[in-house]
Amino acid sequence: MNDRIYRVLEFHKIIEQLKQQTETSLGKQLASQIAPKTILTEVKQTQAETDEAAQISRLNKAIPLGGIVDIRPNLKRCQLGGTLNTQECLDVATTIYGGGRTKRFFEKLDIDLSILKNLANGITPLRDLEQTINMCIDENGVVLDQASSKLRGIRSSIRTAESRIRERLDAITRTQSNLLSDAIVTIRNDRYVLPVKHEYRATVGGIVHDQSASGQTLFMEPKAVVELNNKLYASRAEEKQEIEKILRNLSEKIADYHDVLTENVMILGEIDFIYARAKLARLMKATMPNMNDQGFIKMNQARHPLIPENDVVANDIEIGQTYTTIVITGPNTGGKTVTLKMVGLCTLMAQSGLQVPALDGCQMAVFSNVFADIGDEQSIEQNLSTFSSHMSNIVSIMEHVDDESLVLFDELGAGTDPQEGAALAMSILDDVMARNARVIATTHYPELKAYGYNRDRVINASVEFNIETLQPTYRLLLGVPGRSNAFEISKRLGLDANIIAKAKTHIGVDSKNVESMISALEDSKRLAEKEYEEAHAILMESDQLRADLKQSWHTLEQKQEQLYKKAEEKAEKALQKARTEAEKIVKDLRETQTTTTFKEHQWIDAKKRLENSELNLTDKKETKQNTEGNHIETGEIQAGDDVKLLTINQRGTVLEQINDHEFNVQVGMMRVNVNKDNLHLLKKQKEAKIEPVAMVRGSNQQVGMELDLRGERFEDAVAKLEKYIDEALLAGHPRVTIIHGKGTGALRKGVQQFSKKHRQIKEYRPGSMSEGGSGVTIIEFK
Repeated sequence: MNDRIYRVLEFHKIIEQLKQQTETSLGKQLASQIAPKTILTEVKQTQAETDEAAQISRLNKAIPLGGIVDIRPNLKRCQLGGTLNTQECLDVATTIYGGGRTKRFFEKLDIDLSILKNLANGITPLRDLEQTINMCIDENGVVLDQASSKLRGIRSSIRTAESRIRERLDAITRTQSNLLSDAIVTIRNDRYVLPVKHEYRATVGGIVHDQSASGQTLFMEPKAVVELNNKLYASRAEEKQEIEKILRNLSEKIADYHDVLTENVMILGEIDFIYARAKLARLMKATMPNMNDQGFIKMNQARHPLIPENDVVANDIEIGQTYTTIVITGPNTGGKTVTLKMVGLCTLMAQSGLQVPALDGCQMAVFSNVFADIGDEQSIEQNLSTFSSHMSNIVSIMEHVDDESLVLFDELGAGTDPQEGAALAMSILDDVMARNARVIATTHYPELKAYGYNRDRVINASVEFNIETLQPTYRLLLGVPGRSNAFEISKRLGLDANIIAKAKTHIGVDSKNVESMISALEDSKRLAEKEYEEAHAILMESDQLRADLKQSWHTLEQKQEQLYKKAEEKAEKALQKARTEAEKIVKDLRETQTTTTFKEHQWIDAKKRLENSELNLTDKKETKQNTEGNHIETGEIQAGDDVKLLTINQRGTVLEQINDHEFNVQVGMMRVNVNKDNLHLLKKQKEAKIEPVAMVRGSNQQVGMELDLRGERFEDAVAKLEKYIDEALLAGHPRVTIIHGKGTGALRKGVQQFSKKHRQIKEYRPGSMSEGGSGVTIIEFK
């Protein structure tokens, strides 16, 4: 793409607007060099950059880029051994500060901005160098006394000398004021002097440094302060040498960080450039286009970027799928050229990483070339007519058009005989279409109205004209060719009706039929648009209602979740208290264990202590339902049944019935006697084989009812699970609990896959709320 296409489509005006949005000189330089990219991945990358910066604008935040200067020339001079002045050193310090502030800005943002944050992470905060410069130079560019001990001493002697000189001169002004033109002390040639009257020159004595315009006043350095002024002058020369030395040392330190500082400046300039694109998008109310390399363009309510918002008319336009060519017909001054320029300019902007002024979801294509023949380019220098000039451009375009080109023709074939021009226009369009390029052409030739109906992949279009106001509306009508309004306009302007009627007789039947067809199409399109707007309004209302319902449902779910959480916390505290008491009972039982059996009075005492630890976790009056919400099976409790112990809110298996009111229940590794009123029947298992003791056959090691796999690697967890299942089967457990936690879900999935394939596992399910929820899996054995 060359400068001519930028000039024709006025892309240079977009560049100027972009430069105005930058905050640094380097950002402005990058903006002036912006150009469309022709590789899809690169275009998508630049659009993603702009969209991330636009998110910052949408949050009403601003990237702090103030104080950043393009210090690359200064860095180059330092690297070559040059010495920076105080302002140039300050520029380095403020740029370092600005870079650090920008880096911290992105670190504090809690939104996903991977591209910009990666850029900002590349900034190296040179805090020590910044502090060193600021300790030597103040914000006004003055080297501070603390820059070196020698400078502090020199300036102390300067202040002392100045004080002594002033004292002596003040004494003269008080005692010999009649010799002076004015009783003041002033400075000439960096030396303190007095304004002495010319006639008293010899009386005062000393050195004359200057005189007034009239010659009546001499600015003299009295002999009494000449020696002091000499010392002051020498001290100031020494001060200047010391300042030069300090600046040289600072320049050497800056040179040591040449590469890092250069990289920081480049990153800050790139961030400024990206942010400027986002600010321009906000100014234009533009959106990010979805890019493709299939030549497909679809923009809803697209606006010309250079026309003021109050004046521009938004239009829908689509090309590249069902048709590759749009022929816009109709009279002049109807906005056809604006449509051409809008499509071309938006294409250049999109390929340059700029957002386009259209509604969200627009589609833009990446073209290798955009060609345009727009406007009157009659060349006096080359002695070419308007037609010849246009044809020269078209010849140049035809030499390069391919299937990755967008071609824009304005008034194709104009400037010559109408019949020949129309025939030439159709032939050119046929050739460009054969190359599978995307084409938008405007013309006022009526012959091209039928062209769109006789060619595949071609659609007619026109720009609406209001007969009542005799003004174009600038609304693009796809699928409707333009029609001449000469008769209607003439009639409204007052031309004699007989003249108009006679003129109509000169029009052929075919032309009349075409005009009638166009009129019918316009009426149908207006009706369709009205119905579409009504349907769209209903849809928007439905969407809003759906969003409100969704929000209400979400709020309800949140409240429900909060109630569940509070209930779980309350139940967990109570359950923990019961577990602590149960563990204490088991510990006491183990301490008193001497053989494989216990004495009767020990069992009675343990049973009494366990029943005393009862917690009211479940209302005994509630309907007997299990934690999954399924209705509890009714019937007599028998050996092998699954039950829930209401006193400790745990599941267990009935081993045997002791009497009419008491059952022996196995809960984990513990067997306890429980009153019938404290049991809820969960599941009948009349055929389940009950092992009275949970021991691994042939081993003295007990096998627990739970296996905790949390924190295990996947392969290790599967191996431990396989070993544990074998041991649990040997121990005769009817079911076990596998604790895998919630996490990423990888362990849960692995446990479920293992259970699905194991022959001895009858079924598996997630734990209920009281069992651990989705963080555990309950396995039932055959």
